[in-house]
Amino acid sequence: MRSTLFDPQARKNTVSLSVNSDLFAKVKRAGINASRIAEEALARALAEHEAERVKAEIRQDLAACDAYTAENGSFAEMVRAHYAPEADTGDGDNAAAV
Repeated sequence: MRSTLFDPQARKNTVSLSVNSDLFAKVKRAGINASRIAEEALARALAEHEAERVKAEIRQDLAACDAYTAENGSFAEMVRAHYAPEADTGDGDNAAAV
């Protein structure tokens, strides 16, 4: 289940924002709920910010995986090699001929 970035049921706070006076007057005359619009815009901005933070974290983790692979080789290939069946020599003995 995905968690929310904030509690939508939290109480409202009165805050002070600086907004273009002409824009606000026209919004108010149009009957637009500026508080609701501002809250929605802030929620969107927070979600975008969080998404960018997660993407940066993933990029960092992938870079660490790439660095490990460059230094040590592929972990998947090491596991495949470890569990690969030994070649059959045809004489019933799976030991490699020397």
